[in-house]
Amino acid sequence: MNSKIGRLYPSTKFACVLLVTLLCMFSPGYTFQYAVLPLILVLSIFSHTFWKFVSAFIKSIFVVVLFIFVVQVFIINNEDSQSLWWIFSFSNIGFENSLAMTSKIVGISSCIIFFFQVTSTKDINYALEESGVPKKVTFVVASTIQLVPQMSSLSKAITDAQKSRGIETEGSLWVRMKSFVPMIGPLVLSSIQQTEERVLTLESRAFSSKKKKTSIYELAKTKADYIITASCLLILVGFIIWRVIK
Repeated sequence: MNSKIGRLYPSTKFACVLLVTLLCMFSPGYTFQYAVLPLILVLSIFSHTFWKFVSAFIKSIFVVVLFIFVVQVFIINNEDSQSLWWIFSFSNIGFENSLAMTSKIVGISSCIIFFFQVTSTKDINYALEESGVPKKVTFVVASTIQLVPQMSSLSKAITDAQKSRGIETEGSLWVRMKSFVPMIGPLVLSSIQQTEERVLTLESRAFSSKKKKTSIYELAKTKADYIITASCLLILVGFIIWRVIK
């Protein structure tokens, strides 16, 4: 967040993500889509989020990509499938199909992951409010973004509490399944309690008031924001013209 990329206005970073998403979806082949990942890795180094990005990418997108490759290349039968062992076979057609499918997933998802790692929820809320988005919509967006981290933190706290009471939470799959059931109750009840506390907090801040609110926190657009946004627009227009002519 403290890097030059992190200090860019949220709409500027969103414009870049939207541009890359459209280019990944409508660009032929898969070279550009896969080239997005090394570019994001370089940007993550400059924004000091390299290991955080790599960890998030491996835990989520890499697993999906690997699964698609295995299914398309070694399990689905195509015209050129060559038997290897049991139900497994190798197919060049499946390999090409997997590259086409996973390239878009890699390109788009890496941009989205990087966007949320260099953009705080506070900045997103501020940008939405300044753009005239209703407060209720802003609250829903912020709650959705914070849902997974909050639930993960809460489940970790409940797991630690169960460990302190002598409940086994680590070990075989069966042990983990047994410890998962007693964790559901406290997790659901705590979530309901937090919802009630959140409602009271919003009312204490005059959330339902119709008057325009002022904010101590300010986030202004810089010259770089305007240049980057205009560049994204020009690249998109140029890409559309190129696709139409081609």
